[in-house]
Amino acid sequence: MNNMLEDLKQQVYEANLALPANNLVTLTWGNVSQIDRESGLFVIKPSGVDYDKLTAQDMVVVDLEGHVVEGDLNPSSDTPTHAFLYQHWDQLGGIVHTHSKWAVAFAQAGIAVPAAGTTHADTFYGDVPVADRLTQDEVDGAYELNTGKSIVSVFDREGIDPLAVPGVLTNDHGPFTWGKDAMDAVHNAIVLDVVSEMDFHTMQLNPSQDIHVPQYLLDRHYFRKHGKHAYYGQSNR
Repeated sequence: MNNMLEDLKQQVYEANLALPANNLVTLTWGNVSQIDRESGLFVIKPSGVDYDKLTAQDMVVVDLEGHVVEGDLNPSSDTPTHAFLYQHWDQLGGIVHTHSKWAVAFAQAGIAVPAAGTTHADTFYGDVPVADRLTQDEVDGAYELNTGKSIVSVFDREGIDPLAVPGVLTNDHGPFTWGKDAMDAVHNAIVLDVVSEMDFHTMQLNPSQDIHVPQYLLDRHYFRKHGKHAYYGQSNR
């Protein structure tokens, strides 16, 4: 168990450092976690600690109820959101939350990120949805838990597979992404911010037209990288 946790802390530490390295965070904003499904424990960044001062030993181990199991620092304030997503979607291995500029712009506008081209289609099989705005009661109560509930709610309501669209915008707040592990979730956070910027400019250039990529092109680009018939890259060699 101890060796497993030390390895997990190192992986989560490295994934957290990838956020500022890829211009996804400012100051102490953002966090990454990764779960060990066998033990039911996950590791997450501590709250409010500068990235340049983080160490692997600073990472906090928590259970799926959000209780600290190991660590001297307080876990991220977004821990209940991570815990709820891990509880509800057992396919998830890692989760990222950032305040990256372009994705936040869409979140603050309450607009889904449209699947406008092949760059988007390579990672997200359709629009990246925006969750419902939280009510005052939801914010005044278990705010971070209710954030997780709002994420799951929009996926359930719209019939979206969270593995096919591994990201969401929380209304007025910012993006969450996920993946098979922490680094995969970071990759998806990078892509989400890039395609958000692309979409913003596309919408400015062509405000009167539906900018969505045709379904047949969305299908081709998504499924050449995902699923049993994927052929992109070197994995089939």
